[in-house]
Formats: sequence, structure tokens, C-alpha cells
Amino acid sequence: MKNLRNFCIIAHIDHGKSTLADRLLQLTDTVSARDSRDQVLDDMDLERERGITIKSHAIQMNYRQDGKEYILNLIDTPGHVDFSYEVSRAIAACEGALLVVDATQGIQAQTISNLYLAIEHNLAIIPVLNKIDMDAAMVEEVKDQIVELLGCDREEILSVSAKLGVGIEQVLNAIVTRVPCPSGDPNAPLQALVFDSLYNPFRGVVAYFRILNGSIGKDDHVKFVATGMDYHVDEVGILRLKQEPRDRVFTGDVGYIISGIKNSKEVQVGDTITQVENPCPDIIEGFRGVKPMVFAGIYPTDADEYEELRDSLEKLRLNDASLTFEPEASAALGFGFRCGFLGLLHMEIIQERLDREFDMDVITTVPNVSYKVYTTKGEVLNVYNPSGLPEPNYIDKIEEPCITANIITKSEYLGPIMTLCIGKRGILKNQVYLTTDRIELTVDLPLGEIVFDFYDRLKSISKGYASFDYYPSGWQKADLVKLDILLNGDIVDALSSLITRNNAYDFGRRFCEKLKEYIPRQQYEVAIQAAIGAKVIARETVKAVRKDVTAKCYGGDITRKRKLLEKQKKGKKRMRQIGNVEVPQKAFLAVLKLDS
Repeated sequence: MKNLRNFCIIAHIDHGKSTLADRLLQLTDTVSARDSRDQVLDDMDLERERGITIKSHAIQMNYRQDGKEYILNLIDTPGHVDFSYEVSRAIAACEGALLVVDATQGIQAQTISNLYLAIEHNLAIIPVLNKIDMDAAMVEEVKDQIVELLGCDREEILSVSAKLGVGIEQVLNAIVTRVPCPSGDPNAPLQALVFDSLYNPFRGVVAYFRILNGSIGKDDHVKFVATGMDYHVDEVGILRLKQEPRDRVFTGDVGYIISGIKNSKEVQVGDTITQVENPCPDIIEGFRGVKPMVFAGIYPTDADEYEELRDSLEKLRLNDASLTFEPEASAALGFGFRCGFLGLLHMEIIQERLDREFDMDVITTVPNVSYKVYTTKGEVLNVYNPSGLPEPNYIDKIEEPCITANIITKSEYLGPIMTLCIGKRGILKNQVYLTTDRIELTVDLPLGEIVFDFYDRLKSISKGYASFDYYPSGWQKADLVKLDILLNGDIVDALSSLITRNNAYDFGRRFCEKLKEYIPRQQYEVAIQAAIGAKVIARETVKAVRKDVTAKCYGGDITRKRKLLEKQKKGKKRMRQIGNVEVPQKAFLAVLKLDS
């Protein structure tokens, strides 16, 4: 245990975490030259295509220093705010963290957010200044920012270029000298924290754990405390580039366990594993639950695939514990699931993974947030879906969730960003100059206002220089109305949304205009209407595809042409009475692109 180090890499998005992990693996000969590639730990196609880390990845390295052999357990974490739950799980399994800061961008919002998470868990922080080889690198300025943020000495900051491999040896030395070895009793009863899991179609559920006390070996009889289920261990091992079986895994180690678990509900992230014969007295505390921020309905395009979609979501939840779902039904789309996500990128990734990993063709409804509705009878309802809203005469008041947002930007973009926040009903709480030209804004915003296009517009206004992070801050009273979308007079409940009364008219008009672009032309006119209750507030019409029935009439009396056109008009009218409008998937997410 004295030669064991568990650490993670935390940073803002695109500050070079995965590249630094690649260099550490190469220098310790964990990855052979043959297996080496960029983003070696990012094993998902989606991660490699987008150049972002979606999942935390654990791997063990061996490193020699001063004649001693050290075992280093590394967990590479995502940087995007939507995947902060992955970061919290990685931090719970470590004693130290490399805080990576980009020398060209300096400290960003997610840097600060992840740092606070690490400090909460009493991790040893090693500041690493990356990308010092870039022409735009501001080495001394960013070092000043790090010193101010951490209160450390300038000499403690490691200057590296992960791309060129400069300074990587210093990083390994710092991990060995500054990160404490795990504390725990190897002779105590087994106590292990489950921090991740995945589904193997041949071997069942594979759970990843970190042992705090005791040890676990093959054929042991173990129990998962939260679910109360017990199993005989088929295989345990450590996590290198591939899973490596071991006869026994000891205190402080990060490893995996396979015990033939077929039902995904029997493994929960944050659970404690212990022995059946000699159980540990306490379960492991302090592991945070997940709070979904954005809700959307996911429905199979074919109603017969409902059960397959349920199985796919359960297997996906094993690998992504921040996904929550429950069954729901829609008049327009049939049976599906109401899913909770941490943000819009998280929702997009889940939809993409369902398609790629499980071959599920799904329709996702307009994303929204949850509201508290107080009725005139004194009841409090949690409404996740506009269709669940009671009639207006039964509503006493509605409360919406609020967030506190931290925005770090250059001072030249301060005016447009404040205009954007005020336009989204934001209240400016604080502004602090971090340096002469970098400012941190603290703004209270309704969560419903940032769900759609806030992040994209923030990036556009600031030319990509603003960084954004948020956390829930409570509830506030709101004047909300239910905005229905009607196609040829029929309400499409999957397109309904809850919106503030002041914004409803403008939003309804723009939504109808956008839907007109996406809904294909039929052989009859399609009327698109936005309505609040029985009052229509906006309308667009998708013109019919018409055949030129007068083409054969050349010359002659006008009454011949008029007779043919009247006959066509009657046919179109009859067709509209029995016609169904095909609504493509793009139309359900048109709301996300209202300003493009």
C-alpha cells in the first residue's frame, strides 16, 4: 500500500486531460507503441469523433523511481459541465488530483467547479500548466491565476506540454511524492465502493470498485449492501488497457468484479461490497446522488420495440448512472419513457448511444425542466411534462427551478453577456475581476431559460472565450402558461411546452415558422398553429403539393379550367379530413434551433 497512488485528472473541457493521460501511459510503458493512438482511453466512437471525454476511464500503471516500484491508478475524467457527475464519482475513488489548466486560456468555470469537488473530498491537488509550447501561451499570467486560486507556491506548478511530451517526468515524480498512499486496514472486513459498471452480453454486469478496507478474491461470497443481493465471485482483477484477472485484489486497489449478475438493477453506483461471512459494520457514506436538470420523452419509432427500449435504457444506465427514466404515454407517440438528463449535450449523447450501441431508432420530444404546481386544494404536484399540468382554474401558483451560474469571460464581452442574461430573466448577483481583463459573473437564472439555446448563444457572443458552469439554487414563483402546437387542428402533445406568459407570443410565432421548414409538404394544406388554451396566437401554413390539372387545357373557355380546379379543391378538402401529418424527428428538436 505504501507504493500505491490513486489519482484523477480534472480540468475544463479541451484543456488537454486525455493527451496528458496518453503521455503518462507511454512513459510508463503501459501502452505499447503498437497499441498507442491519440485519446487511447476514449474507447467510444462518439468520444473519438467529437474529441471529448464522455466517460471516466480507469487504468493502472507501473512506475519506477529511486529503485522502488510504484503502482499508479489513473482515472481520466470528462470536462464538460453535463458530465460533472462522472467527475464526482472518479474523485470519490482517489486521494489526489492533477488540476490541468490551459496556458492559452487560463482558469475557466469548470476548472473552479471541479477543484471545489476535489477539495470537498480532501484530495491532494497538483496544479499542471499545459500547452506551454503554444504561441498564445500566457505562462506567467496563468501561473498568477493558479496561485491566487489555490494559494500554492509558484514552484509547485508544473509546466508541461502534453502534446510534445515536455515535463511529463516531473508530473510522475509529483504524483509519487505529493499524493498520499491509501489509508485502510488490509485485515479489516471487506469494504469496497462501486464507482462504475458496464454490461457485458456474455458475462453479465461488470462492476468497477475501489477497496477501502480488506481484500477480495476469486470464489469469495460477497454481498452488495444497498440491494441486499449476494453472489459468488467468478473473477476479480485490475484495470489496465484491458481487464487483467488476479487471484486477489487488496486494500487501496481499483479493480473490477464479475459474478454473473444478469439483472442491471442489482448493481447501483455508490453501493458498498462486503463479505457475507464477515460483513463490514458501516456502509460507505458521502457519495452524492444524481439530480437530473433537463427532462425529455424518448419513444420508439415502432411501438413493438417498447420492451427493447426499456432493456437498452437499463443497460445504458449501468454505464451512465446520471441517466434516470420512468414510463410515460403520449397521445401522439404511444408508450415511451420520461428521461432525466444533466444537460442538452448529455441528452444528445444518450440519443446517439441508443442508436449506435443498441440499434434503437427513437423520437425525442422537446426538452423541458420540472415544475412545482400548487393547486387550489392545497396539493403540490411535480410536473415534468406539459400534458401533466392541471386546468388553469385549479392552479394556485407554479414554481420553477433556479440555478446560480458562474460565467468567466474577457471583460470586452461583458456587455453582450449581461444583455443575454437579463433577456433570459437573469439577476446579476456579483462580478469579480480575476485579472485586469478576465471577469467572473455570478448570475441567478431560471433553469428553463438556459435549457434551449443559452450555451450556444453565450459561445457565439464571446467568440468561444466565455466558460459556463452552474448548480441548483432553489425555486421561485413563475407566471407560466401551456403552449400547445396544433397540426390541422389536432394537438401534438409531444410538441407542447411550458413557457412564461411574456415570451409565449414570440416563442409560438418562431416555433411555427421553424416547424414550417421541417414538416414535409403533403398533398393537402397543413395548418401549423400555436395556442394558449383555446386562443390561437400564431399560424403558418405548409402549402399543398399540387398537380397541374389544367395542363391539358390549351385555349377554349375559362369554365373548363375552373371546373377542373374546383374538382381538385374538393378532393384536397376530403383528403385533409382523413390525412395524417408526418412529423420528422428534426421537428421535435426544432425548438433548439430557433435562432439559427
